[in-house]
Amino acid sequence: MKLGEKIRYLREVEGSLRGLGRPMTQLELVRTLREELGKGSSISQSYLSQIENGARPHMTQSSRALLAKFFKVHPGFLVDDPEGYHAELTSDLRTTEGQIDVWLLQGSEKFANDPEVSDVLIKAAREKDTRRCFLLLGAILDTPGLADRLLEALRPELAAGNGNHRRDTNAEGRRIR
Repeated sequence: MKLGEKIRYLREVEGSLRGLGRPMTQLELVRTLREELGKGSSISQSYLSQIENGARPHMTQSSRALLAKFFKVHPGFLVDDPEGYHAELTSDLRTTEGQIDVWLLQGSEKFANDPEVSDVLIKAAREKDTRRCFLLLGAILDTPGLADRLLEALRPELAAGNGNHRRDTNAEGRRIR
């Protein structure tokens, strides 16, 4: 995949993750970079356009670092893939944390028709320690009745049993698997 294709893909994913229902435009990306990463963090829309259209085959190191930070990808991702490279090959060196984050972001795209679930998956992926979030969720689910009590306290409208989700539980209130 060429660098320009990767930037277009990342804008598309970011637009989806931000609930736009469409790719983030180049101008939106430039503005959001400035807003979220600070005034010194900027590239121009024309620079992005040149990269995406192949007129500029390489980025400066500072631009690569800035976009990598914004899109939460490794800076090494933001280069042309070598001839014969296959995206489906994965490295054993990827961290568990990174694998969980990628899995969550892919899941958020699959559940785009359920904005609440998609949003929660994105929030979890953006957490600094995603693995810890899952361990916490596991502990909550292992504690009889805690999930229901927390839901009642934090999201009473869902705890009221609006009929959207069926729960199979045993007499102790534990979920049946």
